[in-house]
Amino acid sequence: MNRQLSPTTDRQRYVVLDALRGLALLGICLANFPEFGLWTFLDADSQAAMPTAAADGVVRFLQYVVVDAKFYGIFSMLFGIGFSIILSHAQERGSSGIALFYRRMGVLLLIAVAHLLLLWSGDILVLYALTGMLLPLLCRLSDRMLVGIAVGCIALPVGLDCWQEMGGFRLSAAVEAAWWRCAGTYGIDEGNFATWLRDCHSYVGVHQFLMQGAVERLYEFVDGHRLLKVLGLFLMGYVMGRNRLYARLPDRRRQLCRVCGWGLAVGLPTSVLYAVSATQSHRWGLTVHSLLYTVSALPMSLAYMAGFALLWLRWQRGVVFRALAQPGRMALSNYIGQSCMGILIYYGIGMGMGLTQGLWQIECTAVGVFLLQVAVSALWMRRFRYGPLEWVWRMLTYGRRLPLTKRAAT
Repeated sequence: MNRQLSPTTDRQRYVVLDALRGLALLGICLANFPEFGLWTFLDADSQAAMPTAAADGVVRFLQYVVVDAKFYGIFSMLFGIGFSIILSHAQERGSSGIALFYRRMGVLLLIAVAHLLLLWSGDILVLYALTGMLLPLLCRLSDRMLVGIAVGCIALPVGLDCWQEMGGFRLSAAVEAAWWRCAGTYGIDEGNFATWLRDCHSYVGVHQFLMQGAVERLYEFVDGHRLLKVLGLFLMGYVMGRNRLYARLPDRRRQLCRVCGWGLAVGLPTSVLYAVSATQSHRWGLTVHSLLYTVSALPMSLAYMAGFALLWLRWQRGVVFRALAQPGRMALSNYIGQSCMGILIYYGIGMGMGLTQGLWQIECTAVGVFLLQVAVSALWMRRFRYGPLEWVWRMLTYGRRLPLTKRAAT
Protein backbone atom coordinates (compact mmCIF):
# COMPACT_ATOMS: atom_id res chain seq x y z
CA MET A 1 0.00 0.00 0.00
CA ASN A 2 1.33 3.48 -0.86
CA ARG A 3 2.14 5.65 2.07
CA GLN A 4 1.04 9.28 1.91
CA LEU A 5 3.55 11.43 0.06
CA SER A 6 5.01 14.24 2.15
CA PRO A 7 7.59 17.00 1.71
CA THR A 8 11.24 16.41 2.56
CA THR A 9 11.85 16.60 6.30
CA ASP A 10 14.76 18.33 8.05
CA ARG A 11 16.41 14.96 8.69
CA GLN A 12 16.22 14.07 5.00
CA ARG A 13 17.89 17.30 3.84
CA TYR A 14 21.52 17.49 2.75
CA VAL A 15 22.92 20.75 4.07
CA VAL A 16 25.63 20.85 1.41
CA LEU A 17 22.90 21.20 -1.25
CA ASP A 18 21.22 23.99 0.72
CA ALA A 19 24.54 25.80 1.08
CA LEU A 20 25.34 25.38 -2.61
CA ARG A 21 21.89 26.69 -3.46
CA GLY A 22 22.60 29.69 -1.24
CA LEU A 23 25.85 30.33 -3.13
CA ALA A 24 23.95 30.13 -6.42
CA LEU A 25 21.46 32.72 -5.10
CA LEU A 26 24.35 35.10 -4.42
CA GLY A 27 25.61 34.67 -7.98
CA ILE A 28 22.13 35.15 -9.42
CA CYS A 29 21.72 38.33 -7.38
CA LEU A 30 25.02 39.66 -8.79
CA ALA A 31 23.94 38.72 -12.32
CA ASN A 32 20.43 40.23 -12.10
CA PHE A 33 20.89 43.45 -10.16
CA PRO A 34 22.55 45.41 -13.02
CA GLU A 35 19.21 45.02 -14.81
CA PHE A 36 17.21 46.11 -11.76
CA GLY A 37 19.55 49.10 -11.47
CA LEU A 38 18.77 49.82 -15.17
CA TRP A 39 22.49 50.04 -15.97
CA THR A 40 22.18 47.16 -18.42
CA PHE A 41 19.57 49.11 -20.41
CA LEU A 42 21.97 52.00 -21.11
CA ASP A 43 23.78 52.18 -24.43
CA ALA A 44 27.56 52.00 -24.48
CA ASP A 45 28.02 55.77 -24.75
CA SER A 46 25.80 56.44 -21.73
CA GLN A 47 27.65 53.82 -19.68
CA ALA A 48 30.99 55.35 -20.67
CA ALA A 49 29.77 58.83 -19.65
CA MET A 50 29.08 57.81 -16.03
CA PRO A 51 31.68 58.96 -13.45
CA THR A 52 32.13 55.33 -12.40
CA ALA A 53 32.92 54.18 -15.95
CA ALA A 54 36.53 53.11 -15.31
CA ALA A 55 35.66 50.90 -12.34
CA ASP A 56 32.52 49.69 -14.08
CA GLY A 57 34.55 48.44 -17.03
CA VAL A 58 36.70 46.29 -14.73
CA VAL A 59 33.67 44.96 -12.85
CA ARG A 60 31.82 44.21 -16.09
CA PHE A 61 34.77 42.21 -17.44
CA LEU A 62 35.10 40.26 -14.18
CA GLN A 63 31.37 39.64 -14.15
CA TYR A 64 31.62 37.88 -17.51
CA VAL A 65 34.62 35.88 -16.29
CA VAL A 66 33.35 34.64 -12.92
CA VAL A 67 29.57 35.22 -12.75
CA ASP A 68 27.76 35.22 -16.09
CA ALA A 69 26.07 31.84 -16.78
CA LYS A 70 28.10 30.09 -14.07
CA PHE A 71 25.69 30.38 -11.16
CA TYR A 72 22.62 29.91 -13.31
CA GLY A 73 24.31 26.67 -14.38
CA ILE A 74 24.69 25.61 -10.76
CA PHE A 75 21.08 26.50 -10.02
CA SER A 76 19.93 24.49 -13.03
CA MET A 77 21.93 21.40 -12.07
CA LEU A 78 20.59 21.64 -8.53
CA PHE A 79 17.09 21.59 -10.05
CA GLY A 80 17.93 18.26 -11.70
CA ILE A 81 19.32 16.92 -8.44
CA GLY A 82 16.09 17.96 -6.75
CA PHE A 83 14.09 15.99 -9.31
CA SER A 84 16.08 12.86 -8.47
CA ILE A 85 15.45 13.37 -4.76
CA ILE A 86 11.69 13.72 -5.33
CA LEU A 87 11.63 10.45 -7.25
CA SER A 88 13.80 8.69 -4.67
CA HIS A 89 11.62 9.73 -1.73
CA ALA A 90 8.43 8.84 -3.62
CA GLN A 91 9.78 5.39 -4.49
CA GLU A 92 10.60 4.81 -0.82
CA ARG A 93 6.87 5.29 -0.16
CA GLY A 94 5.81 2.97 -2.96
CA SER A 95 5.01 5.59 -5.61
CA SER A 96 6.68 6.58 -8.87
CA GLY A 97 6.67 10.28 -7.92
CA ILE A 98 5.95 11.38 -11.51
CA ALA A 99 2.43 12.68 -10.81
CA LEU A 100 3.73 14.52 -7.77
CA PHE A 101 6.51 16.12 -9.82
CA TYR A 102 4.06 17.29 -12.49
CA ARG A 103 1.87 18.87 -9.81
CA ARG A 104 4.96 20.53 -8.39
CA MET A 105 5.90 21.91 -11.81
CA GLY A 106 2.35 23.06 -12.44
CA VAL A 107 2.30 25.09 -9.22
CA LEU A 108 5.78 26.46 -9.95
CA LEU A 109 4.56 27.57 -13.37
CA LEU A 110 1.70 29.52 -11.78
CA ILE A 111 4.10 31.23 -9.38
CA ALA A 112 6.54 31.90 -12.22
CA VAL A 113 3.93 33.46 -14.51
CA ALA A 114 2.81 35.73 -11.66
CA HIS A 115 6.45 36.73 -11.07
CA LEU A 116 6.99 37.38 -14.80
CA LEU A 117 3.86 39.46 -15.34
CA LEU A 118 3.64 41.25 -11.99
CA LEU A 119 7.21 41.78 -10.78
CA TRP A 120 10.09 41.15 -13.15
CA SER A 121 10.34 40.29 -16.81
CA GLY A 122 13.75 38.66 -16.30
CA ASP A 123 12.15 35.62 -14.67
CA ILE A 124 13.78 32.22 -15.28
CA LEU A 125 11.24 30.09 -13.40
CA VAL A 126 8.76 29.88 -16.30
CA LEU A 127 11.44 28.21 -18.39
CA TYR A 128 12.42 25.97 -15.46
CA ALA A 129 8.84 24.81 -14.92
CA LEU A 130 8.18 24.12 -18.60
CA THR A 131 11.53 22.45 -19.22
CA GLY A 132 11.19 20.48 -16.00
CA MET A 133 8.07 18.83 -17.40
CA LEU A 134 10.30 17.08 -19.95
CA LEU A 135 12.41 15.32 -17.30
CA PRO A 136 9.97 12.47 -16.52
CA LEU A 137 10.00 11.56 -20.22
CA LEU A 138 13.74 10.87 -20.04
CA CYS A 139 14.29 9.68 -16.48
CA ARG A 140 14.32 5.97 -17.31
CA LEU A 141 17.23 6.24 -19.74
CA SER A 142 20.71 5.07 -18.73
CA ASP A 143 23.24 7.48 -17.27
CA ARG A 144 25.35 7.28 -20.41
CA MET A 145 22.38 8.08 -22.62
CA LEU A 146 21.32 10.99 -20.41
CA VAL A 147 24.83 12.48 -20.36
CA GLY A 148 24.97 12.15 -24.15
CA ILE A 149 21.65 13.95 -24.55
CA ALA A 150 22.77 16.62 -22.07
CA VAL A 151 26.02 17.26 -23.94
CA GLY A 152 24.09 17.40 -27.21
CA CYS A 153 21.60 19.92 -25.80
CA ILE A 154 24.40 22.13 -24.51
CA ALA A 155 26.46 21.91 -27.71
CA LEU A 156 23.62 22.23 -30.26
CA PRO A 157 23.20 26.02 -29.77
CA VAL A 158 26.73 26.51 -31.14
CA GLY A 159 25.70 24.74 -34.33
CA LEU A 160 22.49 26.74 -34.54
CA ASP A 161 24.37 30.02 -34.14
CA CYS A 162 26.86 28.94 -36.81
CA TRP A 163 23.96 28.12 -39.14
CA GLN A 164 22.42 31.55 -38.52
CA GLU A 165 25.70 33.38 -39.01
CA MET A 166 26.53 31.59 -42.24
CA GLY A 167 22.97 31.96 -43.56
CA GLY A 168 22.65 35.62 -42.61
CA PHE A 169 19.39 35.20 -40.72
CA ARG A 170 18.17 34.96 -37.10
CA LEU A 171 15.71 32.43 -35.77
CA SER A 172 14.50 35.00 -33.24
CA ALA A 173 13.83 37.82 -35.73
CA ALA A 174 10.04 37.38 -35.74
CA VAL A 175 9.86 37.29 -31.94
CA GLU A 176 12.05 40.39 -31.69
CA ALA A 177 9.75 42.25 -34.09
CA ALA A 178 6.73 41.17 -32.03
CA TRP A 179 8.46 42.42 -28.89
CA TRP A 180 9.01 45.92 -30.27
CA ARG A 181 5.45 46.04 -31.64
CA CYS A 182 4.18 45.18 -28.18
CA ALA A 183 6.43 47.80 -26.62
CA GLY A 184 5.21 50.39 -29.08
CA THR A 185 1.60 49.91 -28.02
CA TYR A 186 2.60 51.34 -24.62
CA GLY A 187 4.80 54.09 -26.03
CA ILE A 188 8.02 52.30 -25.10
CA ASP A 189 10.86 52.66 -27.59
CA GLU A 190 14.63 52.66 -27.68
CA GLY A 191 14.70 56.30 -26.61
CA ASN A 192 12.90 55.82 -23.29
CA PHE A 193 13.53 52.11 -22.65
CA ALA A 194 16.32 52.69 -20.11
CA THR A 195 14.48 55.41 -18.18
CA TRP A 196 10.92 54.08 -18.26
CA LEU A 197 10.98 52.22 -14.94
CA ARG A 198 12.82 55.04 -13.17
CA ASP A 199 10.32 57.63 -14.38
CA CYS A 200 7.20 55.57 -13.59
CA HIS A 201 5.68 56.62 -10.28
CA SER A 202 2.65 54.34 -10.49
CA TYR A 203 2.42 50.59 -10.89
CA VAL A 204 0.38 51.03 -14.09
CA GLY A 205 3.48 52.14 -15.97
CA VAL A 206 5.57 49.37 -14.43
CA HIS A 207 2.99 46.80 -15.50
CA GLN A 208 3.04 48.14 -19.05
CA PHE A 209 6.79 47.59 -19.12
CA LEU A 210 6.33 44.08 -17.74
CA MET A 211 3.82 43.20 -20.47
CA GLN A 212 6.25 44.03 -23.25
CA GLY A 213 9.01 42.54 -21.10
CA ALA A 214 7.30 39.16 -21.19
CA VAL A 215 7.57 39.15 -24.99
CA GLU A 216 11.16 40.35 -24.70
CA ARG A 217 11.87 37.41 -22.40
CA LEU A 218 10.48 35.02 -24.98
CA TYR A 219 12.81 36.63 -27.52
CA GLU A 220 15.77 36.11 -25.18
CA PHE A 221 14.85 32.45 -24.67
CA VAL A 222 14.63 31.86 -28.43
CA ASP A 223 17.69 33.92 -29.30
CA GLY A 224 19.82 32.25 -26.61
CA HIS A 225 18.48 28.72 -27.22
CA ARG A 226 17.74 28.63 -23.52
CA LEU A 227 15.47 25.58 -23.50
CA LEU A 228 18.22 23.37 -24.90
CA LYS A 229 20.81 24.70 -22.46
CA VAL A 230 18.56 24.38 -19.42
CA LEU A 231 17.42 20.87 -20.36
CA GLY A 232 21.04 19.79 -20.72
CA LEU A 233 21.92 21.18 -17.30
CA PHE A 234 18.82 19.61 -15.74
CA LEU A 235 19.82 16.20 -17.11
CA MET A 236 23.38 16.52 -15.84
CA GLY A 237 22.05 17.39 -12.40
CA TYR A 238 19.62 14.49 -12.52
CA VAL A 239 22.43 12.03 -13.27
CA MET A 240 24.42 13.44 -10.33
CA GLY A 241 21.40 13.11 -8.08
CA ARG A 242 20.42 9.63 -9.25
CA ASN A 243 23.92 8.45 -8.33
CA ARG A 244 23.67 10.30 -5.00
CA LEU A 245 27.02 12.00 -5.46
CA TYR A 246 26.02 14.61 -2.88
CA ALA A 247 25.62 11.87 -0.24
CA ARG A 248 29.06 10.33 -0.79
CA LEU A 249 31.34 13.34 -0.93
CA PRO A 250 34.08 11.90 1.36
CA ASP A 251 34.44 8.93 -1.00
CA ARG A 252 34.67 11.24 -4.01
CA ARG A 253 37.41 13.59 -2.85
CA ARG A 254 39.87 12.59 -5.59
CA GLN A 255 37.25 12.90 -8.33
CA LEU A 256 36.17 16.26 -6.95
CA CYS A 257 39.76 17.50 -7.13
CA ARG A 258 40.01 16.41 -10.75
CA VAL A 259 36.71 18.05 -11.72
CA CYS A 260 37.69 21.27 -9.99
CA GLY A 261 41.16 21.30 -11.55
CA TRP A 262 40.07 20.47 -15.09
CA GLY A 263 37.06 22.76 -14.85
CA LEU A 264 39.25 25.72 -13.94
CA ALA A 265 41.95 24.77 -16.46
CA VAL A 266 39.41 24.75 -19.29
CA GLY A 267 36.85 27.24 -18.00
CA LEU A 268 38.99 30.09 -16.72
CA PRO A 269 40.96 30.94 -19.90
CA THR A 270 37.90 30.46 -22.08
CA SER A 271 35.91 32.67 -19.68
CA VAL A 272 38.48 35.42 -20.18
CA LEU A 273 38.12 35.08 -23.95
CA TYR A 274 34.33 35.02 -23.57
CA ALA A 275 34.54 38.25 -21.56
CA VAL A 276 36.63 39.86 -24.32
CA SER A 277 34.06 38.80 -26.90
CA ALA A 278 31.10 39.97 -24.78
CA THR A 279 32.58 43.39 -23.98
CA GLN A 280 33.71 44.01 -27.56
CA SER A 281 30.44 43.27 -29.40
CA HIS A 282 31.29 39.70 -30.41
CA ARG A 283 34.47 40.77 -32.16
CA TRP A 284 35.14 37.23 -33.46
CA GLY A 285 31.60 36.62 -34.65
CA LEU A 286 28.50 34.96 -33.23
CA THR A 287 29.72 31.38 -33.66
CA VAL A 288 32.96 31.91 -31.77
CA HIS A 289 31.12 33.81 -29.05
CA SER A 290 28.61 30.98 -28.67
CA LEU A 291 31.42 28.41 -28.57
CA LEU A 292 33.30 30.38 -25.91
CA TYR A 293 30.12 30.61 -23.84
CA THR A 294 29.64 26.85 -24.00
CA VAL A 295 33.21 25.79 -23.23
CA SER A 296 33.53 28.31 -20.40
CA ALA A 297 30.20 28.26 -18.56
CA LEU A 298 29.75 24.53 -17.93
CA PRO A 299 33.37 23.78 -16.88
CA MET A 300 33.35 26.75 -14.51
CA SER A 301 29.99 25.72 -13.01
CA LEU A 302 31.30 22.20 -12.41
CA ALA A 303 34.54 23.59 -10.97
CA TYR A 304 32.58 25.82 -8.59
CA MET A 305 30.44 22.90 -7.46
CA ALA A 306 33.39 20.56 -6.97
CA GLY A 307 35.49 23.21 -5.24
CA PHE A 308 32.59 24.09 -2.97
CA ALA A 309 32.17 20.42 -2.06
CA LEU A 310 35.89 20.13 -1.21
CA LEU A 311 35.71 23.17 1.03
CA TRP A 312 32.56 21.75 2.59
CA LEU A 313 34.36 18.52 3.47
CA ARG A 314 36.98 20.50 5.35
CA TRP A 315 34.91 23.26 6.97
CA GLN A 316 31.32 22.04 6.90
CA ARG A 317 30.67 23.30 10.41
CA GLY A 318 32.04 26.73 9.53
CA VAL A 319 29.92 29.85 9.80
CA VAL A 320 30.06 30.55 6.06
CA PHE A 321 28.45 27.25 5.08
CA ARG A 322 25.84 27.45 7.82
CA ALA A 323 25.02 31.01 6.73
CA LEU A 324 24.68 30.07 3.05
CA ALA A 325 22.42 27.13 3.88
CA GLN A 326 19.74 29.38 5.38
CA PRO A 327 18.75 31.29 2.22
CA GLY A 328 19.30 28.06 0.28
CA ARG A 329 16.51 26.38 2.23
CA MET A 330 14.05 29.01 1.04
CA ALA A 331 15.48 29.66 -2.41
CA LEU A 332 12.16 30.38 -4.13
CA SER A 333 11.19 33.01 -1.56
CA ASN A 334 14.62 34.61 -1.77
CA TYR A 335 14.76 34.57 -5.57
CA ILE A 336 11.45 36.42 -5.79
CA GLY A 337 12.46 38.50 -2.77
CA GLN A 338 15.43 39.79 -4.77
CA SER A 339 12.98 41.06 -7.38
CA CYS A 340 10.99 42.88 -4.70
CA MET A 341 14.15 44.46 -3.30
CA GLY A 342 15.32 45.50 -6.76
CA ILE A 343 11.98 47.20 -7.44
CA LEU A 344 12.00 48.91 -4.05
CA ILE A 345 15.51 50.28 -4.47
CA TYR A 346 15.66 51.23 -8.14
CA TYR A 347 12.21 51.80 -9.68
CA GLY A 348 10.30 55.06 -9.59
CA ILE A 349 7.53 53.45 -7.51
CA GLY A 350 10.18 52.77 -4.87
CA MET A 351 13.27 54.75 -3.91
CA GLY A 352 13.95 55.68 -7.55
CA MET A 353 17.69 55.03 -7.49
CA GLY A 354 17.76 53.55 -11.00
CA LEU A 355 20.54 55.01 -13.19
CA THR A 356 22.11 56.80 -10.21
CA GLN A 357 24.63 54.03 -9.54
CA GLY A 358 27.44 52.66 -11.63
CA LEU A 359 27.89 48.94 -12.11
CA TRP A 360 30.32 48.48 -9.23
CA GLN A 361 27.94 50.29 -6.89
CA ILE A 362 25.02 48.16 -8.06
CA GLU A 363 27.01 44.99 -7.36
CA CYS A 364 27.85 46.26 -3.86
CA THR A 365 24.12 46.83 -3.35
CA ALA A 366 23.44 43.29 -4.56
CA VAL A 367 25.87 41.88 -1.99
CA GLY A 368 24.14 43.93 0.70
CA VAL A 369 20.73 42.61 -0.37
CA PHE A 370 22.00 39.04 -0.24
CA LEU A 371 23.53 39.52 3.22
CA LEU A 372 20.17 40.88 4.39
CA GLN A 373 18.52 37.76 2.99
CA VAL A 374 21.01 35.58 4.87
CA ALA A 375 20.10 37.30 8.14
CA VAL A 376 16.34 37.25 7.52
CA SER A 377 16.44 33.62 6.37
CA ALA A 378 18.32 32.56 9.50
CA LEU A 379 15.75 34.26 11.72
CA TRP A 380 12.86 32.83 9.72
CA MET A 381 14.15 29.25 9.69
CA ARG A 382 14.61 29.24 13.46
CA ARG A 383 10.85 29.32 13.85
CA PHE A 384 9.43 28.00 10.60
CA ARG A 385 9.83 24.77 8.64
CA TYR A 386 9.67 26.37 5.19
CA GLY A 387 10.05 29.71 3.52
CA PRO A 388 6.71 31.49 2.91
CA LEU A 389 6.51 30.69 -0.80
CA GLU A 390 7.90 27.20 -0.26
CA TRP A 391 5.07 26.58 2.20
CA VAL A 392 2.43 27.65 -0.34
CA TRP A 393 4.19 25.66 -3.07
CA ARG A 394 4.20 22.48 -0.99
CA MET A 395 0.61 22.80 0.17
CA LEU A 396 -0.66 23.26 -3.38
CA THR A 397 1.52 20.37 -4.54
CA TYR A 398 0.43 17.92 -1.83
CA GLY A 399 -3.15 19.17 -1.68
CA ARG A 400 -3.37 19.58 2.06
CA ARG A 401 -2.49 22.07 4.76
CA LEU A 402 1.00 21.65 6.17
CA PRO A 403 2.21 23.02 9.49
CA LEU A 404 4.40 26.09 9.00
CA THR A 405 5.88 26.61 12.44
CA LYS A 406 8.24 24.07 13.94
CA ARG A 407 6.19 24.02 17.13
CA ALA A 408 3.04 23.08 15.22
CA ALA A 409 4.87 20.22 13.51
CA THR A 410 5.93 18.54 16.75
